Formats: sequence, structure tokens, C-alpha cells
Amino acid sequence: MAVFFTNAYQPHPHPIPPRGGGLDSALAFVSKNGIKYRSEGISPSPRGEGLGVGLITLLLLCLFTQTAQAQQEPMYTQFMFNKLAYNPASAGNFVSPVVTAIYRNQWMGLDGAPNTQLISYHQPLLNERLGIGANLNRSSIGISRTVTLDLIYAYRIPMRLGHLCIGLQPSVRNFWQNWNDSRLYSPTPAGTDVAIPNEPRSKWIVNFGAGVYYTNPDKGWFAGVAVPRIFPNNIDFSENGGVLSREVFHLNAMGGLTFNLKEDALQLIPQMLLKYAQNAPFEAELNTMFAIRQKFYTGLSYRAGGDTNGAGESIGALAGIQATNNLFFCLSYDIGLTRLRKFNNGSVEAVVRWYINPPEGSGDIGTGIPGLSY
Repeated sequence: MAVFFTNAYQPHPHPIPPRGGGLDSALAFVSKNGIKYRSEGISPSPRGEGLGVGLITLLLLCLFTQTAQAQQEPMYTQFMFNKLAYNPASAGNFVSPVVTAIYRNQWMGLDGAPNTQLISYHQPLLNERLGIGANLNRSSIGISRTVTLDLIYAYRIPMRLGHLCIGLQPSVRNFWQNWNDSRLYSPTPAGTDVAIPNEPRSKWIVNFGAGVYYTNPDKGWFAGVAVPRIFPNNIDFSENGGVLSREVFHLNAMGGLTFNLKEDALQLIPQMLLKYAQNAPFEAELNTMFAIRQKFYTGLSYRAGGDTNGAGESIGALAGIQATNNLFFCLSYDIGLTRLRKFNNGSVEAVVRWYINPPEGSGDIGTGIPGLSY
């Protein structure tokens, strides 16, 4: 078993927490053994209550080891501005090309915590009967890094009330792990455990996804469902013939609607994202946002799930502005509700969107109002 530590704290070789026990087992282990990983002259972490950042990272690894097979897709607080990452059928649902860039720093202050960057593009074609696009995503956590390229095609069917869209998404993904990272510690000599590589490993995977998306701009609502990865590809680096990890089935469902409280001066926009992954807890993300004169945006988000305290995973706030007819910017900040909240400084996420030659009078291009259509 390999254990992950920060540079500032030195691991004690014994005892070693059991692998795959999750956060509860890790916390119980620490409580029983009273371990403090500190190098001489370094004071305990004030946020770690004497345990130190290295031990907290160890707890995270125990948790991630348990859930790595189930939770394989990045999470975003501002999913309403990033529908293409969840449903390929949303491509082409704005009248002009759109470029979106996202940066997310999760659990700030924890060495090795999740960090994600994404850039996407989509546009309509053939009198808005087709949509094309692409996502390029880079995610890192601990010693692992994943880079994913999605190519997206959507066929848009005009209906009496809106459009029914069917999307397809071939993808290629690179998994990379740096087993030479200086923060790794193993109680056995290198090369003894055949499950632990002696050098960085890389693996390429091809998969396929699909989705359905319906939008009604006149009535101001949308809904969609998608499966981003269909095939259970082997993503294990083991060379002994065993398969410990696979890409698993994920199901995303989203919806939202717009209430005009004061003509175009004030609008209320509730939205929801539901996520199911095989062998993982069900997740729900809720967002309520106000649009002021189709220029300023503010709102609150809540993410259900997390550990066993029942309060959920996080709450967050966002604020955005349509700076010009082409440029939209939004920033969000999340505060954790789980027992890990005392060991990190929250999560921050920034979204920048650029609309290429948007037509005059196209409405609120920050959220797609009316209808939040993309």
C-alpha cells in the first residue's frame, strides 16, 4: 500500500491505516492510535488540530481509494454555465458560437486536492438543425492526472414547443500517475508489491456517450439526461492480469426554468443537476439564481451527499456579470459541510465565456434566458 503525504510532514512507518476503509475508518484509526506526523521544529497545523496536513492528506487518500472506482467525473458548482460537460445534446443551443473556460480549485489548502481546468466550444450549423462542439478537460488529484477530449455532435429536431436534441459524444482519455512523487511512502521496498509501479504510468482509453435534451425558450425551461461514458473500460495499471478499476456507468439529469418577476428587470432561475454513479451515493445539486437586468447575476447553491452527518456536502455562492455583449464572467465559492471542512479553506471556481459574433437582441447570453437554452 502506498500512502500519500506532503513534503512538510514525515510519515511514521507504523501503524498503517487499512486500505479502502473510507473516511470513517481513517478517522477511527487516528483516534485509536493518536498519531501525529510532524518533522522536528514544525508546529502542528492549526486547522488540523495537531494532526498535520500530511495526515489529513492520508485521510483523503483513504476516502479516495474507496470511491475512486465510482466517482470518475469532475464536479462543477456552476453547472448551469457548463451544460456541455454533462450532456452532449446541449450543443448548438445558442444562436452563435460559444467558448467557455473553467478553473476549479477544490478544498484549498490541502496538498493534492482536486484541481480541474476545462475549455469547451460549441455552435449551431445548418440553420440550427445541428450542433457541434468539443470539451477538453484536465483534472488532477494526488499523484493522478486525467486529460479528456470529448467530440460532440447533436441533432436538433424542431418541435411545436421548442427543440428536442439528441447528442453523441466519442471521447479519448489519458490516465497518468506519478509513482516517483516524493510525497509517496511505502512500508515495503520498491518493487516488492507488484500492484505498485516503480515509475510513472500512462494509459489511453476510448469511450462513447449520448444524451437527450429538450429546450423551450418561449416558456423558459429546459431538461435533459445523458450518459457520458457507456463502456466499462479497464483503467487499471496492474501488470499481473487483474482488473481492479474500471470506468463505471454515470447518469446525469438536469433541468431548470425561468420566472420573470419584473419583466426583463428581474428574473428568478432555479436549476437542478442529479448525478448517479454505479456503487456511489446519489448526488443532487440545486442552484437558485437571480438575473438583474440581464447583466448581473447572483445566487446560492447546495450540493447534497458527503459523509454521514446528513447536512450535505457543500453550500456555495456565486456572482457574475455580462461585461460586454461578448464577454461573461462568473465566480463561485463553496464551503464544505462534511467533517473535512475544518481541514480546508473551501473551493473556488471561475467561469469565463466568450460569444463569437452574437446577434443584437439575442437576450441574456450569460445564462441563455429566455429558457436557459444552452
